[in-house]
Amino acid sequence: MTTNAISPGATGPGTIGPNAINVVGLRKSFGSVVALDGVDFAVPTGTVLGLLGPNGAGKTTAVRILTTILTPDGGVAEVLGVDVARDPERVRNSIGLAGQYAAVDENLTGHENLRMVGKLSHMPAAEVRARAGNLLERFDLAHAAHRPVRTYSGGMRRRLDLAAALVHRPPVLFLDEPTTGLDPRSRTDLWAVIAELVADGTTLLLTTQYLEEADRLADRIVVIDHGHVIAEGTAAELKAQLGATIVEVGFADESSARRAQAALARIGLCDVGSGSHVVELKVDDSTKVVVDVVRALDGAHLGEGRPHLVEQRPRRLVPGLLAQEAEATAAIAGLSLVGPVVAGDQTEEGRLAGAVRADEAGTLA
Repeated sequence: MTTNAISPGATGPGTIGPNAINVVGLRKSFGSVVALDGVDFAVPTGTVLGLLGPNGAGKTTAVRILTTILTPDGGVAEVLGVDVARDPERVRNSIGLAGQYAAVDENLTGHENLRMVGKLSHMPAAEVRARAGNLLERFDLAHAAHRPVRTYSGGMRRRLDLAAALVHRPPVLFLDEPTTGLDPRSRTDLWAVIAELVADGTTLLLTTQYLEEADRLADRIVVIDHGHVIAEGTAAELKAQLGATIVEVGFADESSARRAQAALARIGLCDVGSGSHVVELKVDDSTKVVVDVVRALDGAHLGEGRPHLVEQRPRRLVPGLLAQEAEATAAIAGLSLVGPVVAGDQTEEGRLAGAVRADEAGTLA
C-alpha cells in the first residue's frame, strides 16, 4: 500500500467530527441540469450509510465527487479529513470503488485482474499474490481464479469487481448500486459479502434504489431526490414516516370477502364494509405485504382474490420509489410484477403480476 494513504482516524482542516466522510453544501451541475443542490451528510467511521433514491436523484454524482472522478461546483467533500478537490491523489490511495458496472478485464483471469490492481497500487509482488489468493477465496471465486472473466456469470463479475476494490485494503469503500442487474440469488450472495466487510469495520457508502437493500445493509439512510436530501434517519425512522399502507382485495361475493378477512387478520387490521366484496387491510410496514397477502389467501383457498396496493403516506419520500421497492421485493421472492394478469391464472406469480399499483399522495416533507 502506498505510504501517503490516510489513516482511518485522520482529521484535517474543515473536518466536522470523527467522521470518515463529510459532505457539506455539495453542488454539481451539468449545463442547465442541477445534479446536486446543497447536499449535506456524514458517515461516521466504521458505519454504513445508504444513499437511497430513484434514477437521476444525484446518488452516483455524489459518489463520483467523493471518489475524485468529478470535481464539485461548490461545497465541501472530505474523506478521512482530506478535501477531495484539494488533494485527490491522497484520497484515491485510501478508498475503494465498485461502480454500477463491473470494471474488470474480460480477457484476463480473475487472479490476473486482482494482480493488475495490486501492481497499479504499487504493492509488493509477493503481497499482491497473497492478497489476490485470499480475496478469491473470500469471495468464493477460487474455483474460477484461472478462468477468463468473460466466462464468469454476472454475480461472479460483481464479486470480482468488489474484490478488486479491496486489494489495497482501503478503510473506506464506495458501492454504487452494487446489485443492479443481478438475479435474486446473486443479490443475496453479494449482500452477505457486504455484511462481512461491515463486520470487519470497513466504512461503507452504498447507493441503492431499494429500501429493502438499504434497510438490510445500512446503519443510516439518506434519501435523495432531484439533487436534494429530503429525508434522513434509520430504516425504522423512515418507515414510520411512510404512514399506513392499505391493501384492497376484491372478491366475487361478500361471503368470500368475510373468509378472507379472517385469513388476513394476522397480517394487519382488516375490515369489510356492509354488503361489500372488498377486504381492506391496513399495515404499518409495506415490505413484502403483497406477497404475504397472496400466500395467506392461498392458504385459505381464496385464490380468486386480487390484491390492489394503495399507498397512503402523509409525507412522500421519493416519487416512484415504492413502485421500485415492490418490484425488488417481488423479484427477491421469485415473483413478477410485469405484464397483465392472465384470466384464470391462479398461480402466485399470475395473480401477483400486474396487480400492484402505487397511488402516492401528499407532498415532500
